[in-house]
Amino acid sequence: MKESNATPEDGESTLGTDDGVPDGPRAESIASQQPPGSGTAAAETRPPSFLSRLLRFLKITTADSNRPPSDHGDDPEPAIGVPGVRHPVFTGFMFSVGVGLALLLYFILTNVGSLLVWIAIALFIALGLDPIVRYLERHRVPRPVGVLAAMLLLAVIFGGAVGILIPTIVKQTTAFVEKAPDIVDSFLNSDFFTTVDEQFQVRERITEEVDKFFQNTDALGGVFGGVIGVGSVVAQGLFGTLIVLVLAIYILAALPGLKSWFYRLAPRSKRERVELLSEQISNSVGNYVMGQAIVALLNALYAFIIMSIVGVPYSLLLALVVVVLAFIPLVGAVIAGILVSLIALTVGWETAVVYAIFYFGYLQFEAYFISPRVMQRTVAVPGAVAVIAVIAGGTLMGIVGALMAIPLAASAILLIREVFMARQERR
Repeated sequence: MKESNATPEDGESTLGTDDGVPDGPRAESIASQQPPGSGTAAAETRPPSFLSRLLRFLKITTADSNRPPSDHGDDPEPAIGVPGVRHPVFTGFMFSVGVGLALLLYFILTNVGSLLVWIAIALFIALGLDPIVRYLERHRVPRPVGVLAAMLLLAVIFGGAVGILIPTIVKQTTAFVEKAPDIVDSFLNSDFFTTVDEQFQVRERITEEVDKFFQNTDALGGVFGGVIGVGSVVAQGLFGTLIVLVLAIYILAALPGLKSWFYRLAPRSKRERVELLSEQISNSVGNYVMGQAIVALLNALYAFIIMSIVGVPYSLLLALVVVVLAFIPLVGAVIAGILVSLIALTVGWETAVVYAIFYFGYLQFEAYFISPRVMQRTVAVPGAVAVIAVIAGGTLMGIVGALMAIPLAASAILLIREVFMARQERR
C-alpha cells in the first residue's frame, strides 16, 4: 500500500500516541472501524488474574498509587520490595513467629549459660595470649610454634596449680570450715570487737545469730557443703578450668581464620575499615588481659609475702582469692585487701593494721607506677565509665561480667571514636 502525501486538514493532527495510533477524529474513525473485542479493548475487559485477586484479598497496597494499570486488569502491579499494609492474619503470624524465636533463644541461653560463659572466658584468654604469639611471629617464629609455646605455658600453669596449690587449698579450706566457729569466737573476744561492743552493745545479738547459724545443718550444708562439698566444688572448678583452657587453645590456633571469616561478612567496600577497627579492638583487649594478669599476679605475690611475714592464717588460700579479685579493675584489689584484713583480725588488731598499711600502700604504688606502664597499650577508659561498666557487668554476670566490663567498654569507646565521631566530623 502506498503512503499518502496528503496534507492534514484543519482540526486534525498527525501526532500519534506511543503505540502508533493517531489522535483526534482520525483515531476515532479508526477505532470505529475495528471489530468489537479486538486490540486494546479486549485487554481492558480481560478478567483479573489469580495474583491480582490474591493481592486484592490481602489488601496489599504499594507506595506508588499513580502506577498505570497492568495488562491483567485495573489493579496496579505491586512494586517489588516496597512495603505495604499487611493483612492482620499475616501480621499475627509473623508476631507469633517472633515470640517463638524469642522464647527459643531464652531457653537456649538459660540452659547453656555456663557453656557461653566458658566460651567468653576462653575467648578473652586467647586474645590475652595472642600478643605473645604475635611477638614470636615478629621474631620469625612460625605461628604454630608460638601456639605450641602458649599451650605449654598454660599446661605449666595448670599443672602447677593442680600439683602445688590444689592440695594445700583443699587442706586449708577444710580446716577453715572446721575451725570457723573458733575463728568467730576469737574475733568476738578480740580487743577490736571488745571496743566496738562497749560502744554499741552488739555482742549478745551477734553471738546469738552465729550460734543459730552453726547449729543449722541445712545452712552449713548449703554454704560450706562439708569436706565432700569442698572437694566437689574444687573438682567442678578444675573441670571448668580444663574446658576453658582447651577452648582457649583451639580459639588461639584458629584466630586468623576466624578473623578472616568475620571480615568477609562486611561489604567489600567497607571491609578494609572493618578489618582495621577489629584489629585495633582485638589488640586492645589482648593487651588489657595480659596486662591485667601481670598486675594481678604481682598483687597476689606481694599480698602472700606480707601475709607470711605478719602471720595471717591461710595465706596461700587468701593469695588465690587475691589474684582472682585483683583481675576486677578498680574495686577488686580493695575488696581483697578488706577481706584479708578482716581475717587478720582473728590474730589481732595489730596484725590487721600492719597488713592493711602495707597492702593499701602498695595499691597506691601500683596505681601510679605499675598499671600505667603495663596498660599503656590499651584504650584509656574514663574513671566514671569504668566504674559504671564494672557495676553493670558484675550485676549481669557476676565476677565474669566484672572481669570483661573494662575491655568491652574500651571496645565501645574505640568504635564510638573511630566510627560515630569520625562521621560527625565529616559532616
